[in-house]
Amino acid sequence: MKFNFSKRVPQNDDDAVGSILKAAVDPKVISLAGGLPSPDLFPVKELKKAADEVFDNDGKTALQYGMAAGYEKLREQVAEMTRKRGIECSADDVVITTGTEQSIDLVGKLLVNPGDTVLVEKPTYLCTLDVLRSYGAKLVGVDMDEHGMRMDALKKALDEHPDAKLLYTIPNFQNPTGRTMPNARREEMEKMLAERNIVILEDDPYGKVRYSGKDQYPVKHFDHTGNVIYQSSFSKFLVPGLRLGWIVADPAFIKRLVPMKQSTDLHSDNLSQYVVSRYLAENDIQKHVDQICALYKKRAETMMKELDEKAPKGVTHSNPEGGMFLWVKAPESVNTVDLFKECIKHHVAFVPGAPFYPGKVTQGTFRLNFSNADSKTIKIAIDRLCDALNEFMKTTSK
Repeated sequence: MKFNFSKRVPQNDDDAVGSILKAAVDPKVISLAGGLPSPDLFPVKELKKAADEVFDNDGKTALQYGMAAGYEKLREQVAEMTRKRGIECSADDVVITTGTEQSIDLVGKLLVNPGDTVLVEKPTYLCTLDVLRSYGAKLVGVDMDEHGMRMDALKKALDEHPDAKLLYTIPNFQNPTGRTMPNARREEMEKMLAERNIVILEDDPYGKVRYSGKDQYPVKHFDHTGNVIYQSSFSKFLVPGLRLGWIVADPAFIKRLVPMKQSTDLHSDNLSQYVVSRYLAENDIQKHVDQICALYKKRAETMMKELDEKAPKGVTHSNPEGGMFLWVKAPESVNTVDLFKECIKHHVAFVPGAPFYPGKVTQGTFRLNFSNADSKTIKIAIDRLCDALNEFMKTTSK
């Protein structure tokens, strides 16, 4: 059977990231590739207790169809958490989604027509690039520095693309770079785009996982016109397997979002929503987050120290204040896809930088994840990585 696929489906079978992750599954390989939270702190016992209580008290309701917008009590709890982050909202402004991936897809479905210009950080989350491309977006990368998206670069992009419709940003501990945008830039960015009637999609899955520096307000905090759509997830500070995220947005957007969500999957998993709601009601989520932050800080510091001591000259890395990633820069002569193949021979894996770029790739870049390996494993992995780097750079410099 020859299928006549839609234009949203890639025209070839290339899956560079899938191939990389598949290679990293080898049990002999230490993978620093995936964006995985540490299972060491999954609250298994507490979630089991919450699930048992849901079955005992609300089983028939939790196992029935639910509302497209999500379980009302969970939406109230999410609204309360969001207000603590500095965003004024109520449960009516919240829609529960099947993780951040669905949130991005729904926003793309609602706002992006083929040919629409979408501004993104350069580099940015690779799955968002895939989603936006599937809706026919024209992607325009905006340069960053160590403090996130540069406002002069944003103004230049807006001048060159006055028809831009949407901007996607990860202001906290950005994926893949780990960088954080300061409040002043967030406010300037929001003002600049509000004046042009451009929507901002603020992706904040890592915002709670801060282990150094000072909290920054969400971009949505500075929103006075309703042009910022804020999204987050339980994946990085609770567990990823329950697949629950949320969107907070202007009522006019929510009104259109809910029926589109309903046509996609009716609603996100009802049982998971009840279990998470019960967990939040009975446990100190901040205490749990504090434990995650302490663990990730130790692992990040270990990885940075090992790189500082063992990486070849010319190799640098970001210095994140939170989140799960380090962004590494080798000389631009280093092709990190080829380096990856060398690293697999040394039984260590990372994600090359190329898939994170919306257009022209900055060579020599790659992403490391530190959250899903203990300090001992990180030391072994960086030993292997730096051995591979040294060998590769000596070979390519000849």
